[in-house]
Amino acid sequence: PTGAIHGVLNMINKLIIDQRENNRIAIIFDAPGPTFRSEIYSKYKINRPPMPDDLKIQVDPLIKLIKTMGIPLLRISGVEADDVIGTLCKKASQEGFKTIISSIDKDFAQLVNNKITIVNSMNGNTLNRDGVKTKFDVYPEQIIDWLALVGDTSDNIPGVPKVGAKTAAKWLNQYGDIETIIANAEEIPGKV
Repeated sequence: PTGAIHGVLNMINKLIIDQRENNRIAIIFDAPGPTFRSEIYSKYKINRPPMPDDLKIQVDPLIKLIKTMGIPLLRISGVEADDVIGTLCKKASQEGFKTIISSIDKDFAQLVNNKITIVNSMNGNTLNRDGVKTKFDVYPEQIIDWLALVGDTSDNIPGVPKVGAKTAAKWLNQYGDIETIIANAEEIPGKV
């Protein structure tokens, strides 16, 4: 099987062409083995099925191809690729670099600022600060609280029971952050 290799290489090449004014790129993969999150919460990602065999056998050849292309590839044990991406983006942003995250992972919305944008690897759509507000109805700095309220089924992280995306956004737009929501819980109408 070569479908994943072909797809990833096509995305990388498209990104390089579309973002040619940006002269730095790095590819980040998860390293094999557990991460600190599994130690914090034993049920973290417990519902995820294992990587299919036909995908698993494409990882090493893909890594070799990316390295052959001369693109830096990072895999850091004990942390997820998301953590490495977040760290690199925050550092680059602080140093004044325009940074683009190529991903479909909603967790990255918390990083968006005037220097960091997200491009959807699949369809080319970008999310800037206003795009995050349009998509989630909260701003990037509220995404962590939004995720805490809603939860994340893909990572098996529970949220507040019966709180969905609309309720979480409504509360955060009204109260600003989760601490203020908790402080005003008695005045919030409804069962939740």
